[in-house]
Amino acid sequence: MASYLHRTATTLYLCCVPTLEDSKGAGRVGLAECKGTKKFITSNSYHEFFLYFYTKIFTPCSSIQKQISKTLKYSNLFNLYLMITNQTFTMIKPNAVEKGHTGAIIDQIIKGGYRILALKYVWLSQREAEAFYEVHKERPFFGELVAFMSRSPIVAIALEKDNAVEAFRTFIGATDPAKAEAGTIRAKYGESVGENAIHGSDSNENAQREIAFFFSGREIYK
Repeated sequence: MASYLHRTATTLYLCCVPTLEDSKGAGRVGLAECKGTKKFITSNSYHEFFLYFYTKIFTPCSSIQKQISKTLKYSNLFNLYLMITNQTFTMIKPNAVEKGHTGAIIDQIIKGGYRILALKYVWLSQREAEAFYEVHKERPFFGELVAFMSRSPIVAIALEKDNAVEAFRTFIGATDPAKAEAGTIRAKYGESVGENAIHGSDSNENAQREIAFFFSGREIYK
């Protein structure tokens, strides 16, 4: 399969070449952008490639998004794009679980139009909490965050909805419950910035990483 995507000032070539041995479509993927500089990556799967493509090329180049979407409309890559942008990850934090708000929060999420793809009730170890929040390891609040997230069970949930990441972050409210819009989950159940009841992925890339942290492929309902 080869798709050629054009725009006025530059040309973006997207070429996926499956090998004969690989029925899943993995193969050599070539990307070339405008100035004649070609870059090749080896992808183990369309999912891995498209996550790279989406975060490094598709998102920054908003001017060509409509044309790319039209070009890939009937391809596996476009389906993967929809999957990536329509999924997010959330986690009901220890303080909300401790106070018995789990059911009410899940009910609000479902009534908000989100489809649950996977759900897990788990108690994170200190090491697991450190790994999940590794991106914050140099921040002064890292130790306190790890201690909080590993003090009692959490509920990890993979969700699906159109434009899921952005929509869900608006849905749950501002990080500071005192500033969250009335009726949002954080406004209702959050106690402070540190114990704000619920987590929501902040990007499509992080949503995929966080879902994979808690769930194997066979645990996700599709």
